Amino acid sequence: MQIISQILFLVALGVAAYFISRRVMLIKSTIQLGRAEDRSDNPSERLRTMLLIAFGQKKMFTRPIVGLMHFIIYAGFVIINIEVLEIMIDGIFGTHRIFAEPLGSFYDFLINFFEVLALGVVLVCVAFLVRRNITKVERLQDSRHRELKGWATKDANIILITEILLMWAFLSMNAVDTILQERAVGHYAEVITGDFWVSQFLKPIFMSWSDSGLAIYERTAWWFHILGIMAFATYVTYSKHLHIFLAFPNTYFSNLKAKGEMTNMPTVTKEVKIMLGLAEADAEPAEVGRFGAKDVKDLSWKNLMDAYSCTECGRCTSSCPANMTGKQLSPRKIMMDTRDRLEDIQKGWLASDRKAPIAEFEDGKSLMGDYISEEEILACTTCNACVQECPINISPLDIILQLRRYKVMEESQAPASWNGMFSNLENNMAPWKFSPSDRFNWIENLK
Repeated sequence: MQIISQILFLVALGVAAYFISRRVMLIKSTIQLGRAEDRSDNPSERLRTMLLIAFGQKKMFTRPIVGLMHFIIYAGFVIINIEVLEIMIDGIFGTHRIFAEPLGSFYDFLINFFEVLALGVVLVCVAFLVRRNITKVERLQDSRHRELKGWATKDANIILITEILLMWAFLSMNAVDTILQERAVGHYAEVITGDFWVSQFLKPIFMSWSDSGLAIYERTAWWFHILGIMAFATYVTYSKHLHIFLAFPNTYFSNLKAKGEMTNMPTVTKEVKIMLGLAEADAEPAEVGRFGAKDVKDLSWKNLMDAYSCTECGRCTSSCPANMTGKQLSPRKIMMDTRDRLEDIQKGWLASDRKAPIAEFEDGKSLMGDYISEEEILACTTCNACVQECPINISPLDIILQLRRYKVMEESQAPASWNGMFSNLENNMAPWKFSPSDRFNWIENLK
């Protein structure tokens, strides 16, 4: 029976590894659809940013209570899963609590620490479920933010409930294990740990159970916990909670420039310099690519990584002045739409014969128009509030600017008031319609 259990464990581990690696490679290929962009400068500053923002959760604490709750659930779930190492070894070699004897009293301290964290995760998950479904925090509801509908809402609830169940399996498994130790049942008597800080309060629930019933429950909870972790790791690659892993590379490759600095298009910049006599025209002018972005392939790989890293927390949208005044723009929706477009490309490519690489797949749709409307991108004030608020340094503004450049420069679809301003800038070097020589005439009124 033990050998069968070990074989089943290895099979489950192999299946999970196969599906996770397959999904990871597909996401990597999809992110690489974006155009090249160099983010390799200042490695020390990038590492510092990653440690502060992703690992230290620095920007989460701009809202202290929610920040603390998020830190508990994040740190707790990650640290508790260190115990998965022991479960993995026990599953492969057929042992039981293999670290208990060599670590001695330190092992008891670790499990006690893990149990306190597990309790914290359960309490915070319950609080988050209440916030989403009972008290209905405004930025997490469908009524105001159109992007939070259907799967987006279900995904958040599925993750929170799954984490509660996994923590329950961990705590109840420990409670039943200690009862079996006290009763000297089978191999459980070989490792005596004593009661743990949290699970000891669950023991009364199981004290009336028979030895065989307890042994079955302990194994069931053990299998549920490890299979749940494997299933969770696989599910996360399809979920918004992919940010658990992508937050680290995403913050490492953050834009280190000042937030008010916009990246100019090199082609346009060179043309301006040539007009001003600051540069010389090339003997053979290079072919001009698309101005701005129409689809995800026109965006950079970092823009696409941003989309996959989005937590859908809504801090960007709740701080957006355009959204506050009732405009259609929601920075969170921009990121979710970009990810939806990438996912649709994936699905279309997977459903095709796949003879050509995913980069060559076309379905006749585009990000601009089919997913994001002109009204949304024109509402943006480029204030950078969304960039400032994002807890993992995502920039919806960069995507908005590139889409807007496409509409204005490629399709010549700008509001009439904008066209007037562009004309004045070109002719008068100012947004106003008067000659540069008259610019300081207002001084005469001060005499």
